[in-house]
Amino acid sequence: MNRTCPECGTKIIGRADKKFCSDACRNAHNNSLNKDSKNLVRTINNRLRKNYRILEKLNSKDKTKVTKERLLRVGFSFDYFTSIYTTKTGSVYYYLYDQGYLALDNDYYLLVKNEVFQ
Repeated sequence: MNRTCPECGTKIIGRADKKFCSDACRNAHNNSLNKDSKNLVRTINNRLRKNYRILEKLNSKDKTKVTKERLLRVGFSFDYFTSIYTTKTGSVYYYLYDQGYLALDNDYYLLVKNEVFQ
């Protein structure tokens, strides 16, 4: 029985249940199956990761007050977040995983860290 590698098409030599001719072909095949099919998903994930790093860096004390201008200056985008939490008093916290922010008066933001996720 002649079997061929689904990635490169060369003849497979070895065990009867072997599916690929080499580790490189197996990796290339699985990478092509698992890659983000659309650039949109990759772009959003990169943006979330960047926002998270910014909040983590600025919020070194688990509660920090910063200006909107400072967040924008370091490249923060308010359009990307992972969840929203509204308190009983109506305050709306936007979270990127365990890092969050709350809009205050005069273009200030309170950066917080949610310890529940740890």
